[in-house]
Amino acid sequence: MLVCEGCGKALSSEPVARRPLQLGRQPRCDEMRRHVEAGPPAARRPELAEGLPCCPLCGEAAGRELEAHVWARHGQLLGAPGGDIGNDEQLYECPMCSLTCTNIQILQEHVDLHLEEHSFSEGGNIRDLELAQWLQTEEDNRQRSEEEKREREEFKKLQRQYGLDNSGGYKQQFLKSMEKEVDRGKMQPFEYHKRKADMMECLAFGIDDGKTKTSGVIEALCKYYENENKDVRHVWLSTGVDHFHSSLGDRGWGCGYRNFQMLLSSLLQNSSYDDCLRDTMLIPSIPKIQSMIEDAWREGFDPHGASHFNNRLHGSKAWIGACEIYSLLTSLRIKCQIIDFHKPTGPMGTHPRLFEWVLRYYSTDNEGGAKVVCTSKPPIYLQHQGHSRTIVGIEEKKNKTLCLLLFDPGCPSQEMQKLLKQNSDGTSLRLLRKFVGSLKEKQYQIVAVDGILSLEEKAARCHASRVLTSEKIP
Repeated sequence: MLVCEGCGKALSSEPVARRPLQLGRQPRCDEMRRHVEAGPPAARRPELAEGLPCCPLCGEAAGRELEAHVWARHGQLLGAPGGDIGNDEQLYECPMCSLTCTNIQILQEHVDLHLEEHSFSEGGNIRDLELAQWLQTEEDNRQRSEEEKREREEFKKLQRQYGLDNSGGYKQQFLKSMEKEVDRGKMQPFEYHKRKADMMECLAFGIDDGKTKTSGVIEALCKYYENENKDVRHVWLSTGVDHFHSSLGDRGWGCGYRNFQMLLSSLLQNSSYDDCLRDTMLIPSIPKIQSMIEDAWREGFDPHGASHFNNRLHGSKAWIGACEIYSLLTSLRIKCQIIDFHKPTGPMGTHPRLFEWVLRYYSTDNEGGAKVVCTSKPPIYLQHQGHSRTIVGIEEKKNKTLCLLLFDPGCPSQEMQKLLKQNSDGTSLRLLRKFVGSLKEKQYQIVAVDGILSLEEKAARCHASRVLTSEKIP
């Protein structure tokens, strides 16, 4: 322990090697010097009261030269400044902080402290870095797992939505739906067995049972427009189009197939297509249409689209769209084209160019400018996200406003029957009429039929369909 001999105060009890040192000074020396310069109370040393400071180590009066006296007389004890101790003793400098020590052992202990501190700091940093990396890895794995789970759930949802979840097809849904009807008391068991037998027979022959068909609507419309004298200037209609709506077996996913049945019903009544449809004299059932699309894929049509369905439709509830309709019609040597209205062309998200295109399609058969024209043009398949319908005609009002006439597979036969008993005010036409402001989906596609293909043209289109890109309306 270092004690001031001037006042008797204990200055330090800490070992020399454990205290922070300054270059050229030993700690005891520095502390003693600061204490002496501060000056001890005069009551302890009378000579200090006379203004003559004494050496705290030997008691000799030193006056103004006290610091020089302490280092000159007692430097060996305290550590000489500037590099010399006892004039010839060796100094040892710390290689890490440049501190000067007079004893190699003290220097070694001092350097050991440096190394221990450095090792602890470095080890702590490494451990912190490893912990941070581990925590980040765990968080990344958790987020990746949640994202994969979300993607699987979304994929399953899409599979269910588009009928690709292997939950069965038309037949399975038809039977389950009838079983529910029996359980609810809405269908008697004997009716269930009769309808099941009828359904199995139709599926065996590949034909539609006709229970969702409404015929004669186009003829009723012609009569109505001939007598209408209010605001219709011209109307063009496709001839011989039967309406088909969804049944227990395809409710929720069968609109594309039902629209193909509507289109085919018109083609079967047009002699121009007899040669193409010699093997399709009756309206096929939905499972049969699925098989026909698979046949088109096997011929080489739309391989990209086929891969989307894993080359399989039959026995599923898969939705179909414009590309599948195009492939099927082309495989039957029916000339058609896909027109893509990929963005709105009017205010409020409307598609006036779609209406103009349909008007040009029908108005080429405007025999002498007659008000009502039952054209030879087949109906048009109209597709948008989540649903499809069939365009069977178009109205042109006296103010030049256009209005499409649509058959919707979602409209039941009970409603379509009302059109057969058309009132003079035409209120039932609200089921069919769609003005420009009524069609506001972001995108629409249409499939329009225009003649027949030769075998060579069919082969060329089959090849072209492998890189099929629909024509786009700017």
